[in-house]
This record gives sequence, structure tokens and C-alpha cells, in this order.
Amino acid sequence: MTDLAQLKEELVTANRILAHHHVVDSFGHISVRHPTIPGHFLMSRARAPGVLVEEDIMEFTLEGKIVGAEPGKPYSERFIHGAILEARPDAMCVVHNHSPNVVPFTVTGRKMRPIMHMCAPIGTDIPNWDIAHKFGYETNLLVTNMEMGRDLAKTLGHRTVSLMRGHGSVVVGRSIRETVFTSIYMEANAEMLIKALQMGEVEYMHDGEVAANTRGRAGFTWERGWENWCREVSRKYVAQTWDMGPGFSKTDPAG
Repeated sequence: MTDLAQLKEELVTANRILAHHHVVDSFGHISVRHPTIPGHFLMSRARAPGVLVEEDIMEFTLEGKIVGAEPGKPYSERFIHGAILEARPDAMCVVHNHSPNVVPFTVTGRKMRPIMHMCAPIGTDIPNWDIAHKFGYETNLLVTNMEMGRDLAKTLGHRTVSLMRGHGSVVVGRSIRETVFTSIYMEANAEMLIKALQMGEVEYMHDGEVAANTRGRAGFTWERGWENWCREVSRKYVAQTWDMGPGFSKTDPAG
């Protein structure tokens, strides 16, 4: 997507959808790389995701410096987004959230792994970044500078998801729609996994099953979710044409 106005509109829609699905509440945020300036990204001013509008969208350098209009105070954790987009040229979008069913997996020995095919994009290798390992136990657990952001990005590495001890998680993707899809199903997976663990031994998805799901999953699947979620939050749905390259199916492997 190269139209800046349309991208801002989609970013607002993404915020509304994530809030509706309780991935974010009054806190949490989503960013997208600038469509024509790879070293910049777009994100709202510090405002609750469920109420923000297009005029709240700000532009930043990857170091978190404001470019252009300043409609309000920026999020203090914008460095999460800049550092990850800096480290991951393949990534176009970052979500940082405090999903309530995900947080317990950041402070216990239980590993987060997918148990349902829709949740496969989170992957089977999900690290848990602990801010205290490098910055001690006197922080407020927030990522408020580039040094912290880069340390988190290093833990994330090539993966789709990283947990954050006592805080939440980050999710990355190649588009807003893909990243929102993964974020929603990560929260759903966490809720289902907590229930499954109470019932007994859990059989997680195997690496080959995750690979088969993610290898074939592309635009059609995300569009199916996006159209429905736009309806849920009374936002206009704009169909998007996808060409994700070799290895991605135009059918819908989600069922």
C-alpha cells in the first residue's frame, strides 16, 4: 500500500480492531513503516487506540524523533517500533500490547506455543525478553529509549513474536492486516491454552504443521478476517490485492 492517506486510515482501523478484540485497551499501540520513506514510521499520538482518528497519526524516524506535525504527546514506547523496524527490513508493521491472557506466560515457566491452526503464525519458538537482564530491577518495565528497544529487537530476532516479562508482547508482520491477524489469534491462543492446561496434558502444534499453515497463508485469509473485523468496528472495508511471491497460496488454508 503506497497511498499515505489510505495507510493512515487503515492504521486507525487497526487500532479500533485491536481494541475491540481486547488485544489493547487504553494502552498499547501499532505502527506501520512509511510507504515511501523506509527509515520513517507512522503511529498515533499517545491516545487510547479505540478512540483515535486520522488526525492523531504522527510520523517518526526509526530513532523515535518526530517528523512534521505534532498533534500531541507521542507514546513513550515508540522506541519499540523504531528499533524493531530498524532491525527488521522485512517488517512493515509492529504491534505492542498487554494482552491479558498473554501476560501470564511472561512471568511463569509455561511456554507459549500454538495449539490451533489459526494461531500458527505466532510460531513455536517464542522468546521472553526480560528488561532486567540488561537494565536491572529499577526500571518501570517500559521501553523508553533506543538502547532498550534494540535489546528487545535482538531478542525478537527473525521471529514473529516476543514476549516481554511482566509487560506484554510484540508482534511483527509484513502488513497491517497480517500483524493484526497474528495479534488477535495470539490472544485467542493464550486464552485457549490456559484452559487446555487446566484440563490436562496439551499436544501443541508441531513444527511441520506450523510451517504448512504459515507457508500457504496469505492475503485471502487476512482479507477474510479484515472484512469481518471492519464490520465489527463500523469502519469502511477496502479490499486489497495481494501478491506475496512464491510459496503463498491464493486460496484460504484457514478453512
